[in-house]
Amino acid sequence: MAQGLPFILIVAAYLIGSIPFSFLVVKIVAGADIRAHGSRNVGATNVARNFGKLPGIVALLLDIAKGYAAVALARWIVERPDAAHTTPLYSMSFWIAVASLIAVLAHMYPIWLRFHGGKGVATAAGAFLALDPIALAAGMLVFLIVILATRFVSLASILSAASIPIFLRFLVHAPFWTIIISTVIAVAIILKHHSNIARLAQGSERRIGERKER
Repeated sequence: MAQGLPFILIVAAYLIGSIPFSFLVVKIVAGADIRAHGSRNVGATNVARNFGKLPGIVALLLDIAKGYAAVALARWIVERPDAAHTTPLYSMSFWIAVASLIAVLAHMYPIWLRFHGGKGVATAAGAFLALDPIALAAGMLVFLIVILATRFVSLASILSAASIPIFLRFLVHAPFWTIIISTVIAVAIILKHHSNIARLAQGSERRIGERKER
């Protein structure tokens, strides 16, 4: 790979992933700071719960789009004629997968919000869509099953994220680096849900449609 391309790829993926769409949507629609409402999470679920379904859907789609865009840009960069692939470390699948990880971490830790971002689920979905849509579809099926069975968005997000590396390995037989780095993404998402996991264990996690005050 040309000497400067890894740096360009990482910076570009971070800048794309760090765009705080949930924050921006709420600021434009309501003039409010999403970090002062509900769970204070900079994510589409919190937007929908506190400012309506339409802003939540817009934020969700934009977060998905930025994950997809980061991976698509990485693919374009590594497929350039001046990008050499001489070792496993510099394989195309490695750098494309790295871009997906960087985009998700950027959503979680955006420079624009002093590194306090969301939980990365929608951005990861967009990245996985670009990496392998079949594996993502299988992961979304897990998400829907858990949602229908429990009505816990957090639990559905955790289990679907955990399932995607498995589908990448055994369903679509993805490249080695895609599987490894997707596992890192899944772990990062699960760790970001630590407060949700604690509430699930305590029985205090909110279900879809459930009021905050019981």
